[in-house]
Amino acid sequence: MSNLTPHTGGGAAAATDGDNRYKAVQHKLKTLAMAMDMAVGQLEALQRSMRSNASRTEGLAADIANAELDKTFIEMTNHVSVALGGAAVEVRRLNETADEVSGLTEDARRTHSRLYEGLDDIRSSRRERTPKPGFFAH
Repeated sequence: MSNLTPHTGGGAAAATDGDNRYKAVQHKLKTLAMAMDMAVGQLEALQRSMRSNASRTEGLAADIANAELDKTFIEMTNHVSVALGGAAVEVRRLNETADEVSGLTEDARRTHSRLYEGLDDIRSSRRERTPKPGFFAH
């Protein structure tokens, strides 16, 4: 059995509440970028741990071989070492993807800000309420 347990104490996912106001979208994008940044750090630590465990397991297989134990144990330990090494490679790929998503999210936030911040400033500073979308279409 595995000792892996779900980790619930990280960055919260951005709410999908349908609130598409400028500041709400900016907040959601910032939250997503921060969550991806946290994931990058956690995935780097996981990758280091997996590589270390793969190396230690490989050494253990050599120790088992030197102790002249049954070849089945040597083969099984080598398989674990190879599996850990392969998993570490996949975690690295996942880490690169999380890093890319973080960067793209920041790009989207900056673009959104560039396009809509001025409009939000105008709408926010007016005393009059803004009509709901589609009001003028009738």
